[in-house]
Amino acid sequence: MKMPFRFINPGKLVDDDLKLVLVKKTPVDPVTGYSPCYHFEMRRCDHTGSIGIIRLRIDSTAKMRYPGHIGYEVKPRFRGHRYAARSCRLVLPLARDHRLQSVWLTVDPKNIPSQKTCKIISAEYIETVRIPKDHEMYREGARYRRRYRLSLQK
Repeated sequence: MKMPFRFINPGKLVDDDLKLVLVKKTPVDPVTGYSPCYHFEMRRCDHTGSIGIIRLRIDSTAKMRYPGHIGYEVKPRFRGHRYAARSCRLVLPLARDHRLQSVWLTVDPKNIPSQKTCKIISAEYIETVRIPKDHEMYREGARYRRRYRLSLQK
């Protein structure tokens, strides 16, 4: 029998001048099929304002095929400091704590910086997939996603 999902305290997530601050936890939504999700703000340690966001979705179902487990966005004026890659690394122990064997990241094929982020964190490119017309991401304008897998096994 599968145990009900429980959020875990992520603890302090800090890397040099970057910290992740948990701002929201979204439980599973059986109506939409959304997975449980941690929402973090990326912040510089010397500043209280957000420099971006990162989400960690906890699910191993086919639902993760298009959005992936990890989604991030760095505000334009803070790009170029590897905050996305560093944030991804900071959430990996939390993914392991939830017993995920690997995490998937999906990237728009035109988003070269995110492809570089995947390479920096050693995620392996697996395939490019077409987003189905009935998927929410398609309705938002996305057509394809490059899928990267990062193994969490030691």
